[in-house]
Amino acid sequence: MQALVTAVLAAARTAAVWSTACLWFLASAAMAQTAVPVVSFDTAPVRFGILPLGGAFESRNDWEPVLADLSRAIGRPVTVLSVTSYEALEQAIQRNQVDMAFLSGKMALDTVTQRRMKVVAQVTRHDGLPGYRSLLLARKTGPRNSLADLLATPERWRLARGESRSVSGFIVPQLQFFLPNNIAMETRFASELVGTHQVTALAVANGEADVATNNTADFERFKLQFPVEAERLQVIWESELIPHAQIVVRRDYPPQFQARVQNFLVGYARSKGPRGDTERAMLKSLHDLAGFLAADNSSLMPAAKLAYQLARQSAMSAQWVNDEARQARLQRIESTYAEQVAALREGAP
Repeated sequence: MQALVTAVLAAARTAAVWSTACLWFLASAAMAQTAVPVVSFDTAPVRFGILPLGGAFESRNDWEPVLADLSRAIGRPVTVLSVTSYEALEQAIQRNQVDMAFLSGKMALDTVTQRRMKVVAQVTRHDGLPGYRSLLLARKTGPRNSLADLLATPERWRLARGESRSVSGFIVPQLQFFLPNNIAMETRFASELVGTHQVTALAVANGEADVATNNTADFERFKLQFPVEAERLQVIWESELIPHAQIVVRRDYPPQFQARVQNFLVGYARSKGPRGDTERAMLKSLHDLAGFLAADNSSLMPAAKLAYQLARQSAMSAQWVNDEARQARLQRIESTYAEQVAALREGAP
């Protein structure tokens, strides 16, 4: 009897083992049929993010011919992410949805110091200057059209400005004009409209705002696209030179791939003959660019200094509960700036 019980239990255990094995095999087969295939690094698309300098659709169209040439040069597809705001692009970068990007100032600085990306090139323009200037635009006629009036009664003016991450649309005018004149852009005006440089210029031209932040490069482009509206505008202030934007790539790309991208950019529009002429024409239509220069993270030192100066000046002009709180804030600003400088110097020649 005992032998019979033992035999039955053994058979049950064997059946259980086989049943488990069969279930594991069937589950594995099903997973194999539905699993997402592993994408090789050598074939995965490069996702290129673009600053919203004009409209999202317009920016995409402007960049696509150049990125098509880049795709052929590196042997990989290049897709375009053109967004409507700095915040949308920053969120895409933080979600690792961008592998390469055209960025300026604070955004480029953040991507590099947070160790997501590194600088490989910096753009150049036909005027030969090492940068561009921030502008304030007002209407040529009307009750509010002079710098003296703006300084005297800012609370009567309606402001159209760039996002807080925009170097020429917010950071530089705030740092070099408004704060030195005890005017906080976010609080002193009758109303505020935030948008791209095209949006802010149109707002003033169409009477929806009295003053707009802009820059020399985008205003030149605006004159070509909207000649009637541009004729209504005048420049009432301009900043010091601001360094040009950078091209950044993902830090974890192999050095050989980063070098291929940099070589393509540096050599673009440099050759003679029809091919070079075509490339130069494409760059000129692309925000009037002349080409690209090899660059590294140290090219963002001026952007780090601008961000530091703005943060310090804002802290000095703000209201604090006591001096200890102000000093603590200033110490954090100094510490952040020192960390950024150290990060930008890493790997610099």
